[in-house]
Amino acid sequence: MKLSEFYALLRPRLVEAVGPEPDGGDLPVIRPDSRQVRPGDGFLALPGVSRHGAEFVGDALSRGAVLVLTDRLTPADRQLAARTGARVWVCDDPLKAVQEAARAWRARASVTVVGVTGSVGKTTTKEAIAAVLAESYRVLKSPGNLNTEVGLPLTLLYLEPHHQVAVLEMGMYQAGDIRLLCSIARPHVGVVTSVGPSHLARLGSLAAIADAKAELVESLPESGTAVLNADDPIVSGFGARTAARAVTFGWRRPADFRAVGVELRGMLGVDFGVQWGGEARRLRVGLAGRPGLYAALAAVAVGRLLGVDWGGVERGLLKVAVDQRLAVRAGAGGRRVIDDSYNSSPVSLAAALEFLAQLPGRKAAILGDMLELGPIEAEAHREAGRLAARTVDILVAVGDRAALMAEAARDAGLAATYWTGDPVEAAALARSRTAPGDWILVKGSRGLRLERAVQALVGGEG
Repeated sequence: MKLSEFYALLRPRLVEAVGPEPDGGDLPVIRPDSRQVRPGDGFLALPGVSRHGAEFVGDALSRGAVLVLTDRLTPADRQLAARTGARVWVCDDPLKAVQEAARAWRARASVTVVGVTGSVGKTTTKEAIAAVLAESYRVLKSPGNLNTEVGLPLTLLYLEPHHQVAVLEMGMYQAGDIRLLCSIARPHVGVVTSVGPSHLARLGSLAAIADAKAELVESLPESGTAVLNADDPIVSGFGARTAARAVTFGWRRPADFRAVGVELRGMLGVDFGVQWGGEARRLRVGLAGRPGLYAALAAVAVGRLLGVDWGGVERGLLKVAVDQRLAVRAGAGGRRVIDDSYNSSPVSLAAALEFLAQLPGRKAAILGDMLELGPIEAEAHREAGRLAARTVDILVAVGDRAALMAEAARDAGLAATYWTGDPVEAAALARSRTAPGDWILVKGSRGLRLERAVQALVGGEG
């Protein structure tokens, strides 16, 4: 998209344009966090939990922003924009302006949109699907996990005429979020990986979470396709909630795309066969464990349904970037650190521990609180402790809720169980009780900041 095209799409909500007239240059990368702005970027100023992004317009301009979207502009920031030559476009509602621009831009494009949602596995599945489709199509994909009412429209602004497919991750904070994203992106294919208790505290029940995730398949046209995980008992029923054709993938239960002869090979990934109708193929993916298998199966299904031949599917899966949320890092003193510190839920924690169990040698885990679980919070942490006791030799639990995890692990017979409230202390506990060659899994909800434990394990003394 050219800067002048973006300006034209914003005009209905534009209050004032400060700075040079828009030209025929490309739209810069627009970031909603001023701290991430680099020279030549744009900045989208939005309300935050405690502060408004408009307070950081000056910071963004000082960092080299050449375009700012905001709903207010102070005299000082106006002067700074004049000195730097940046454009500042004041809109009555910057977020809605961007969403409406993205909706209009997408409507002009002849592109097949694949939406991906689920309680766990969205980002990995999106990456696998994009890698397979890229063997036959020119693909735009959501960068990282930009899957919100902010990130998805920003992604669509970079849809170009040469793109044939867009693979977009769709997250949600509350009911209606995914329906909004679908109204902007207009997906033809909707992939649902799972429904689990993430966000249970906010939405109140598993049924409410299911309803929110089902908004993707409910938004598909009759000519579209819902691609559903047959092994998830809730997702497998989503076929009844869509006007589109429903196609399933799975391993444990009958599915249209069925995994057979599965070999979980630890850090080497997964070898598996796929049966689809009268066709069968042996494949490999570098993604780890059961989550890697399901991401690959979804990618196989979408790829074949959109006409990628088996050779392209095979090549695409071999190119999938290893999930950085389950990255092995060299720890101090020869220890091996499995960094899964980005987030945690009962389902993803069970998968991580299952993966850890496949690895040879002694195993330790630093496990933090799982947040937003509502009424199942206490039992979910106790069950996590019992599962850890069957998997690891050493457990370090981190956080108030994780105290229940530690208690349950001790009751289950794991004597080497410790608790702390500090991630750095957790790293010290794990390091002092492990030896070169041992595995240390680090996993917890983002609020625990267990990346600090990873940093301490990687950078600390042996």
